[in-house]
Amino acid sequence: MPPPRPGTRWVTDFFSYETTKSVVVKSWVVGAVNRGVQLLILAYFIGWVFLHEKAYQVRDTVIESSVVTKVKGIGRYAGRVLDTADYVTPHQVRGRRAPPLPQFPLSDGAEGGQGGGQGDGDVPPQGTSVFVVVTKQILTENQAQGVCPESEAKYHCTADRDCQGKSPTTGSGVLTGRCIPYNGTLRTCEIQGWCPPEVDTVDVPVMLEAENFTLFIKNSIRFPLFGFEKANLPPPGSGGELGRCRFHPERQPLCPILRLGDVVRLAGQDFPTLAATGGVLGIKIGWVCDLDHAWEHCLPHYSFTRLDGLARSPAPAPGYNFRHARYYRWPDGTERRTLTKAFGIRFDVLVYGNAGKFGIVPTLINTVAAFTSIGVGTVLCDIILLNFLKGAEYYKARKFEEVPEAGVPAPPASPMVCPPGALGGCSRDKQSTDSGTFSLGL
Repeated sequence: MPPPRPGTRWVTDFFSYETTKSVVVKSWVVGAVNRGVQLLILAYFIGWVFLHEKAYQVRDTVIESSVVTKVKGIGRYAGRVLDTADYVTPHQVRGRRAPPLPQFPLSDGAEGGQGGGQGDGDVPPQGTSVFVVVTKQILTENQAQGVCPESEAKYHCTADRDCQGKSPTTGSGVLTGRCIPYNGTLRTCEIQGWCPPEVDTVDVPVMLEAENFTLFIKNSIRFPLFGFEKANLPPPGSGGELGRCRFHPERQPLCPILRLGDVVRLAGQDFPTLAATGGVLGIKIGWVCDLDHAWEHCLPHYSFTRLDGLARSPAPAPGYNFRHARYYRWPDGTERRTLTKAFGIRFDVLVYGNAGKFGIVPTLINTVAAFTSIGVGTVLCDIILLNFLKGAEYYKARKFEEVPEAGVPAPPASPMVCPPGALGGCSRDKQSTDSGTFSLGL
């Protein structure tokens, strides 16, 4: 059969068929590399994939959670002793006389930040996964609707023209365009709104007793894929004294009652500083459960961190504060209010987790992947054998052989020359007639 013409050679090559030819190379070097790579791959799959990552399990990453919180403690502020009703349950006050001395409400989801709005409603009560413990307040009492001089320094003036051309609103009201006396020596722009305006630059004490307040967290979780439910409380009849325990990361890591000072410390913060400026802390409860073990082995893990941005120094709008007002009427019928700017520590209870249980499908998938990956050792040994060892061309000639179609005479084979230094020496080829395996022996 004449050789194919150059123009049709690509057709012949396209319809060629390649089959595997086994060549046994008896070399300690190549054999050690091959077995070493195979052992490493097996160790990776057994140690990391199966034992550490538990790839044989079906995992549920959707966690359903509910959180109930309760804060308790007694504090002292401005000569008054404050109990739970003072700093836990704020209520809007509407009556015929001014409210009593400053209270310390504990609020949920209140407006925060440097500028916090002057809210005219209630501060929501505590009890959910986000709450605030107020540690410092600035009060502006007996405010009424009217006109008065603005208290901010940037609204100082000497004449009416200094109050015109500015933004029509300030932090306390609407500019009237007039410059009026603020005191005997200072004049400021006049505003219309709640008067007198707030002065939030005064120094006020901090209720440091809040460091000893306790926080009780009741957390219930459910993994819907497995129908698994559990709570962070000890089961009934377990004998645990829940009311006496206090959380400690080493001695009592499962106690759901936490001291606020410990939470701040474990988050890497200083309580007096944080109480003075306010801040946001995260209480993270992690549920990572192996459901192949008993129910009681699924336990929560508590960790703590500060959530508000402190990456840049000085941070913009540092701390946490908000405003709220309490309204009342005087005997003459005029409506008045007490405006409160409150600083406090906001706590966010964050629940995360996943659960795993044995499954035949992921087990089979990862087992097949492990045995398939063992073939990487063969690829690596072929690269070494055919490119980097002495006699690489000799091994290439033995590994790759072109066989013509049956009935077509093959071109005469040139005698194989065994190069010096070839692995296993140059010995007679041993052929296995039933397996197609060539052995390059010693």
